Amino acid sequence: MSGPEKPKVIGEEWSDERVKSFLLISPYDARLNPDHYVLITAYEAMRAEDFERFIGFFVEAGRDLNAKDSQGETILDHVSRHKRMTAYADALKAAGAKKAAELA
Repeated sequence: MSGPEKPKVIGEEWSDERVKSFLLISPYDARLNPDHYVLITAYEAMRAEDFERFIGFFVEAGRDLNAKDSQGETILDHVSRHKRMTAYADALKAAGAKKAAELA
């Protein structure tokens, strides 16, 4: 799954309820890690400031910020490949996210 390489442009402000609604998303495939899937989905849909708020809600809900995908990568691994997305990576790191190699 490849992510965006350009900043997201979303005109309206996102309410906390809208941001939190991403916590309810379930993977389309039962083999996918639900926490990783939700993080990727939020990352692809949200502006950096909304994603940072989402991470707070995600961690508060007891979800796994270092969940891995089927290739063994975390959300931070994924986001870190997108050089223009440093605000997302910074928000993840501030919340305690790690790259897979750091978890080994």
